Amino acid sequence: MKILKEMRRKAFLLLLPLGMMLAYLASFFPDWVEKVYSNGFYRLIGQPLSRAMGWFPFSLAEMIIIVLTVQFFWRLIRFLTAGKRKGEGGLFPWLVKLLWAGGLIYFLFIMVWGLNYYRLPFARSANFSLEPFQLEELTELCRDLIEQANELRNRVDQDEKGVMQVKGTKGNVFHRAEKGYARAAYTYPQLSGEYGPPKGVFFLSKVMSYAGISGVYFPFTGEANINISVPDALLPSTVCHEMAHQRGFAREEEANYIAYLTSTLHPDPDFQYSGILLALTHSMNTLYKYDSAKYQELRRNYAEGVTRDLADISAFWERYEGHLDKLSRKINDLYLKANRQKEGIFSYNRMVELLIAEYRMKKGK
Repeated sequence: MKILKEMRRKAFLLLLPLGMMLAYLASFFPDWVEKVYSNGFYRLIGQPLSRAMGWFPFSLAEMIIIVLTVQFFWRLIRFLTAGKRKGEGGLFPWLVKLLWAGGLIYFLFIMVWGLNYYRLPFARSANFSLEPFQLEELTELCRDLIEQANELRNRVDQDEKGVMQVKGTKGNVFHRAEKGYARAAYTYPQLSGEYGPPKGVFFLSKVMSYAGISGVYFPFTGEANINISVPDALLPSTVCHEMAHQRGFAREEEANYIAYLTSTLHPDPDFQYSGILLALTHSMNTLYKYDSAKYQELRRNYAEGVTRDLADISAFWERYEGHLDKLSRKINDLYLKANRQKEGIFSYNRMVELLIAEYRMKKGK
């Protein structure tokens, strides 16, 4: 029995290199990943898992993270105190257990969702042409987005401070989000599917804010988890971003673009405005890097309501800036680079390439 247990532990230690090998091989066969994994295996396991977890009115992911965190520190304390009592550290066996657990988690991650990083780019399936853009094109895009944001801002609610407010409760946003995907699926069938509803994170939202996180997809439960502390102007597009991950679009710039797409196709103005604001923020940030004077010129065209909303968003994140935020950014950067997103956290800004490709199609260029 002891021999079998030891053989099982050694076999599990192979899961980490096996998972890494699968990811490496998948990077050479994006067509195969798209057809067999993303539109085949992943949908077969992802949708039933997400729907089943959707029956729970709370985030199972949040509960799992809390339990695992408590258990980790409890085991760490026991390990340290046991070492003092026995006069020995026992560090190596403890590290082996950590490696075993890490390997198992990584292998499961790759199997249940992670290979989606290596599927075909969304631009290819959407027939977008991602040619290098000119500054004039970027300026035109920003000007168009400003006009849309100003017009939509007149159609949304606002609170007593004059800051944008979603229709109804934040929970209502979670239930309405599917409408944008239902409309988008007519043009982009790859966005279709039946998944569990997005869920608010109640106990850890403050922690997420300090870490600079507005939402996170948890592949082991198929749940799109949302930081309920974020300003209302961010909420609908954040929900749609995590739902894009839920549908197997792992790359951040693609999830950002899909969030914009599904938000702007949504029938409700608060979703449309949130999606446009997301696109406007990224586009204007990109313009600032190329031509700060042009940025300042266009920035003066913002409606007062848009300016208040953006100031509210900036003030929100500034309240939570600190060491945890910096650490979270570094971890996220390493995570993205480990999954072949070379730009790391800067890949979020690459949604502008998709926005310009869409803009060209609409203008017939």
